[in-house]
Amino acid sequence: MRKFPISTALTIASLGALLMLLRVWMPAVMDPPKAMLAALVDFTPESTPISPLVKRRMPEARIAPAERAAAGGAPGHEAFHDLLLDDRNGTLDHFYESLWQTEKGSGMTRILHYGDSPTTADLITGDARRLLEERFGDGGHGLVLIAKPWAWYQHRGVELSGSGWQMAPASHFKKMDGAFGLGGVSFSGQAGAHSKLVLSDPGQSNFELWYMAEPDGGVVTVGADGQPVARIATGGAAGPAFAAFAVPGGVHELDLRVESGRVRLFGITAEKAGPGVVYDSAGLNGASITVLSRMFNQAHWTEELRHRNPNLVVINYGTNEADFASFVDKGYEKELREAIRRVRAALPQASILIMSPMDRGERGGADGIVTMPTIPRIVALDRRVAAETGCGFFDTFDAMGGEGTMARWYTQAPRLVSADLIHPYPAGGKLIATVLVKEIDRGLSRYKLARSSIVAGASVDDVH
Repeated sequence: MRKFPISTALTIASLGALLMLLRVWMPAVMDPPKAMLAALVDFTPESTPISPLVKRRMPEARIAPAERAAAGGAPGHEAFHDLLLDDRNGTLDHFYESLWQTEKGSGMTRILHYGDSPTTADLITGDARRLLEERFGDGGHGLVLIAKPWAWYQHRGVELSGSGWQMAPASHFKKMDGAFGLGGVSFSGQAGAHSKLVLSDPGQSNFELWYMAEPDGGVVTVGADGQPVARIATGGAAGPAFAAFAVPGGVHELDLRVESGRVRLFGITAEKAGPGVVYDSAGLNGASITVLSRMFNQAHWTEELRHRNPNLVVINYGTNEADFASFVDKGYEKELREAIRRVRAALPQASILIMSPMDRGERGGADGIVTMPTIPRIVALDRRVAAETGCGFFDTFDAMGGEGTMARWYTQAPRLVSADLIHPYPAGGKLIATVLVKEIDRGLSRYKLARSSIVAGASVDDVH
């Protein structure tokens, strides 16, 4: 067992006391959000179990930008090193085609985004959801967990509360059966356990409860604005199960309650009639790529993925791995390739986007705040593996400014990142989301142009 980090605890305590004093002396200037304080306490990369458990201890040589570019792509593709969104060779065509059809008023485009703590708080993903919905149509909230595994878990536009649940996130790396549903958290509860979802947009009308069927499964009741709408018996052959129900006209407040027995739930999806974009945010605090490559039972996860059938799966890790240099150099690529293999085996037609981690800062002597040396290496690995496995790649690191961004974001006024130099404030997350959505829009335009050229060429051939 690792010793409790006394120095870290004292630092957090001192910072908390200072913040409270500043709030008394300068209330108009200093009113720290609760999410910031939660971030300081809840995020513990030094205790995140990643195999092998080799903590980075000594300073390492940083990779110069030119060297990073040289390491980041497959031979013969140097021109793609500067692209923030690399979608060469049609890697995102399935996603673009769906998005184009949605834009023309036909069907839903579903995005499933796996990530770590920023995704847990719906940072970046929440703004990306809103921007895509404004551009292509609002398909609804998508996946929402049953309760809050962490105080700062949130889904933009949903107030979530619950009690009586035993929660098991995959990122806790506890040996279970590997069944964590689509979102990575298993919720077990007996009679009396309940949850409430208050939706800021009451236009959601199509819902689906995701659960584990078990031979002795109990019963869940669902109420909408005080009226019963569904009674779901979870008994049956063991395996993933799904119960759809509709609330014509939409709902403002949704209540789930275990009526009898014991149940095991994973989450609920909320959608509108469409057409539009549905952006599922599946973030786990303290998660690493090994959640997808090892902790998820492959057969169970495959059923969950196929039922959701997203057009795009985003794999967005690296922040927690940055604390383990040996893992980055010797294990990260293998785990990333395994996660990609699993997704592709489950969803052969879906597009996959590897999204690099953000910059992550550390305090480094006379240099002040500097970029952790493992971050550029992870970005380079992500870019190369994406190119070699037929995935798209989004360079979050360069999109936010590259080397030294966290130093600039922390020292500027107002700040865009919290004191841990890891978690962006909402304004910082919005900046990244805005770039991501602009790059997706540009990629869609390239796809349309290419498709139009093919159609025009075929027409000319028909004439001749």
